[in-house]
Amino acid sequence: MAMESIADAMANRLDVKKYQELTAKILDNSEIQTFIQDNAFEPAQVTKSLSKFNEYLKEKAKFVAGEPTKIAGYEPILFNNEGFADVTYRATAATLAKEAEISKKRRVKLIGMPKDFANVTWDDVLLDDANRVAAYQAVADFIADYPNQNGVYLYGKFGVGKSFMMAAMANKLAEKGISTSLIHYPSFISDNTGFDELKWQANEIKKVQVLVLDDIGAESNNDWIRDNILQVILQYRMQENLPTFFTSNLTMDELEARLAMTKKGDETWPAKRVMERVRKLSKEFRLEGENRRNG
Repeated sequence: MAMESIADAMANRLDVKKYQELTAKILDNSEIQTFIQDNAFEPAQVTKSLSKFNEYLKEKAKFVAGEPTKIAGYEPILFNNEGFADVTYRATAATLAKEAEISKKRRVKLIGMPKDFANVTWDDVLLDDANRVAAYQAVADFIADYPNQNGVYLYGKFGVGKSFMMAAMANKLAEKGISTSLIHYPSFISDNTGFDELKWQANEIKKVQVLVLDDIGAESNNDWIRDNILQVILQYRMQENLPTFFTSNLTMDELEARLAMTKKGDETWPAKRVMERVRKLSKEFRLEGENRRNG
């Protein structure tokens, strides 16, 4: 039977015996006795603390039984509040772990990327090809030495795990309290159809802690996008020394050639200006391997 509220018993002073029994039950509890002794409470302090002692014992019983306390997932704690007993609530280890996991996931922002990338771990990254080691090590070095390493430009065939490695990196960084935005660049360009909206979004993502522009070079090429979106993002991140990563099916040289070809014809110099920033922000690595998406 649940313990009656001391306040209810005290409110009904006609039932003196009931009040006395409840008080005796509270004061007979070994935890309460130890608390009173440890804090050297006088009788008057004990009397004024009865309601809090009662709250503590009721909530502690719920906690031990696995029932929700006043704050679910939090354990009641008795403490001395300026000479009188009081109750606070402390998160359990399980609650702390759950909150840490939620906080970690909030540090990884996926835009146009598979949602299951939120669960990829660094241990999931495959090293089944010796030619993958250099790229793997460059990203591992960045994780270990953030923010003292530059970003990485990962290129390679479709499906070899470039985006997967970036997601694993982001989740590993999140464990260290570092936020990463992974953006599928072609989707980012196509989903924001209005120029004003695109410029606003670009202004937001250019400031993120760690940025991954995924599948760059696969977007529909456009000189306005190149010069007013990509260039602006990269210029800001270069000036502010913000870590920036890229994945692509193209080498840096191939990407430069692609950026130069617009409806206006060959625009070599604007493309070179963009690529100068890409090269400043990242080091180029080829990621080898088989197509894992259709395996």
